Amino acid sequence: MNYTVIGPTVSRTFRVLWMLEELGQSYARMTHPPRSDALMAFNPAGKVPVLLDGTAVLTDSTAIIQYLADKHGDMTHPAGTIERARQDGFTQFILDELDATLWTAARHTFVLPKEKRVPEVKQSLKWEFSQSIDELMRRKGDAPFLMGEKMTVPDILAVHCGTWAIAAGFPLENTDFRAYAKPLRSRGAYQRASQA
Repeated sequence: MNYTVIGPTVSRTFRVLWMLEELGQSYARMTHPPRSDALMAFNPAGKVPVLLDGTAVLTDSTAIIQYLADKHGDMTHPAGTIERARQDGFTQFILDELDATLWTAARHTFVLPKEKRVPEVKQSLKWEFSQSIDELMRRKGDAPFLMGEKMTVPDILAVHCGTWAIAAGFPLENTDFRAYAKPLRSRGAYQRASQA
């Protein structure tokens, strides 16, 4: 066992757990919360997740899961291909339009100091998120996964953002997104990651 995943499951750490489960890789767990002294020994920024790969310390969930996909040659298209460029386009769209919107809402709910929060911004963010989900589904088309017949990195990101949105009280009314996400949430790897 060469991997150790650090961070609570109910965070972006879930993305790393899910990817490792999809890849069939074993790993150890540390559930240190963000900004804890124990976590900051690995990541002075205080953010989760952290992946230990031997002596290497990796941070940032998307960088970690793309690294794992590349390293194990699964759930990704090869660098330098048109398919990888399209995959990266989905990844960047999800990070810019879904993840960033959810993170901004979280910051104005419990992350920022109370005097810096602007709770009123959340209604605008909910509208923006809904528009972005519609666009994501337009880009996806009728295939089972974002990249067609093959599950890839952006599918993990998109479904995690959908789960996060529901937990954060964002309306997720797009029936195409719900139909797309349901079988991914039913996957054995997703279920195992949820219990990690």
